[in-house]
Parts: sequence; C-alpha cells; structure tokens
Amino acid sequence: MARNFLRSSSQSLKFRKSCSDLLADILINLNNENKDHLNNLSECSGNFKDERIIEYILLMAKELALDLLTGYQAIELLQRFMVKHLSDLLAMQTPQDAAADPPVGQVDDVFEKFKEKFPLVIFSCLQLASKMSLHSEIINNDTAVQFLHSVGFSVSKQTLLESELMVLKGLEFRLNVPNPLTYVETLLEVFGHNEPSIAVDRLHRLCCHVLQFVSLQRTAIYDSLLVTTTQCANPSREQREKFVTVTEDYMLLGVGVIAVASFILYGRKWEQVVEELSHITGISSRSITDFAHVTLNHIVRKPVLP
Repeated sequence: MARNFLRSSSQSLKFRKSCSDLLADILINLNNENKDHLNNLSECSGNFKDERIIEYILLMAKELALDLLTGYQAIELLQRFMVKHLSDLLAMQTPQDAAADPPVGQVDDVFEKFKEKFPLVIFSCLQLASKMSLHSEIINNDTAVQFLHSVGFSVSKQTLLESELMVLKGLEFRLNVPNPLTYVETLLEVFGHNEPSIAVDRLHRLCCHVLQFVSLQRTAIYDSLLVTTTQCANPSREQREKFVTVTEDYMLLGVGVIAVASFILYGRKWEQVVEELSHITGISSRSITDFAHVTLNHIVRKPVLP
C-alpha cells in the first residue's frame, strides 16, 4: 500500500567507504553530542518514547516508503519538541494557577489541552524528518493530505503548514540531531574498519531488527536492566531517577544493539566483538554484556499464556 503514496527507495548503505580520520571525527562528534544530551536531560526525558508512539511512527514511515533512519529521526524530533514545548507551557504558569485547587498548569492539564494537536504534531515530525533524509522521498503536502485522509484524519494544507512551523519553532530550527540508528550505523562503520573479517552489511540488517525490538520493548528491557544493574528487585525512586541517564544513552544503546546482533550471528566471536566495541567507545565490557544479556533474554522469552 505504501507505493500508493511514495516510491520505495532502493538506496542501501555502503560500509568501509570512509577514511579513518573522517570516522574518528564523526565518532568524537557523536560522543560529544551524547554527553551534552545526557548532561541536559529534562524531567520529561523519555516520556514521549512510549512504545505505542514509536510503533505508530515506524508504521507510518513504512507505509510512506520512508527509510528507517527517517522514522527514528522523527521519533527524536518529537521527543525534543514535546519536552521543550511542555516545559515552556509549564514555565508560563502564574502564581494564581499554582495556588488553585487543583493547581492549574500541571503536566496532565497541559497535555490534555494539547492532545487534539498531538497526532498532527507526530506527522509533522515525520514530514520534517523526510526533508532531512538523503535516501527517502520528501513528504510533500499533497502526499501528506492524501495519506492523512486515508487514515481518517482530514486536514488542510494550511493546517499542515502551521503544525510544521510550530514544530520548527519549538525545535528552534535544529533538526540535524543524532538518533539511535545514527549511532548504530556509525559504530558499525568504525567496527567494520577495525575488524575486516566481519560481514558488516549482514550485521547491519540484523541490527536494524534488534533496534526496532529494543525500541518497541523499551520499558520492559530497561526495567530489567535496572534490576540487573542495581541488583535490587524493587529499585527505589532515586535509583530510577538516576537511571534515566542510562535509558537516554545512545552510545550504550548503539553498542548494545551491535552486541546482540553479533551474538546471534557470530556466537564464537562474541567476546571479541564486545571487547572491540568497548575499545571504540570506552564503555565497559560489563555494561555492554549486561545490556546484551537482558535484551537477548527478552528476545527468547516465551509469551505467558492466559
């Protein structure tokens, strides 16, 4: 059905084409971006990476024949926009609002007023992400109106433009932000450069599936990782709050995804892969192993029958 809207892209990544100096610069830049992101987390960070929202965006991207990178970019834009937008709305709270019973301007109240716009905001993030992609067709307004109408959401081109502009302003026109797949693909390029014997193209295909699984099982996987890390079956609120820096760490997510895919494809070389990923990123082998073990346990876990 996707071909009714856009032509499917046949572009595929070509690994081992970048020089080592360029790779080093890109990796350093991504690492700095990751550190800056972790140092400036909001209390709302991660709230808009709900599995249902992620699934919704990835399914729309697939229906519109967009590549995975565009879908993950849209998820990242949505997260950053919503955190900034809600923070700005809450900052506008007056003393009278705070003194009201119940207080006016709390997160739930603000989101309740915003929820009618939310589906269109999600689509605007996907539309903006398509305009940043080198490998996907741009979602123009004609396609957007047609697609939204097909799913029962009728809007005008003017409304689409207003929504897109609202998101752009909320993001302060900063659209070129790294997303988890960017980290996975960059780390794979570095890894392939250091380990010529590994079939990186094949590993990349499996990594894409693993990343989708982790994204769609995000809460369960990170809850299990929290228990593993703290060695506590019922982590405290303080432990959960500190753990946000782990759930938002894209470098850890990137090496974890590659480690899981490597375990599935190259079981005998797995320890060698983990050591190399640790060498590349500075993340401890123990942290990478813990992430991989938890994820693999969720992959092979049998569903509980009712």
